[in-house]
Amino acid sequence: MFKRIFGPAPEQQHAADLQDKAFETASAAGDTATVRRIVARLEALPPERARIVASAAYTLARAAQADLDISDEETSVIEQALQTSGALDEATAVLVAEMAKLQARTVGGTEDYVVTREFTNLASEQQRIDVLRACFAVGAASGSISAEESAVVNQIASELKLDTDLISSIRAEFHERLSSVQEVRRVAGQG
Repeated sequence: MFKRIFGPAPEQQHAADLQDKAFETASAAGDTATVRRIVARLEALPPERARIVASAAYTLARAAQADLDISDEETSVIEQALQTSGALDEATAVLVAEMAKLQARTVGGTEDYVVTREFTNLASEQQRIDVLRACFAVGAASGSISAEESAVVNQIASELKLDTDLISSIRAEFHERLSSVQEVRRVAGQG
């Protein structure tokens, strides 16, 4: 199932195999019914819808992985973004977020552009706007968007092919969360 959603590339196959093993472990631990319900929910999605969800989740995990650590707060923001507008139920959003995090950690930079480009090609403009805003929210989950996170989100914004004025307006929503702005304000407060 994971191979169908994330594709046939060797790195993706490895990550999908790891996720399959995690499900086998969960099944052995007695979570069989829950796992089966979640897998059935993902399998029930039309293939194009599953690809949009998977590529959006990966793009969000990519933003979270920018500083080489995906925190619980960032994970929570990803899960919430996947539930927005009833896109996924909570259990499915948790599973998809975990799958995307695993992908971002294991295949990282090799797939970043390809997956975001696929999302851009499949998604509506509103979906791309929502994902960009969610990427900023993921970065801001800790209270501050680091320089690394800002750089990755700026790259994602470019890959989403949105109008530059629109990108600037979304970035402005998170202006006070940028670590560089916070540092300038901190230093100015001391002077």
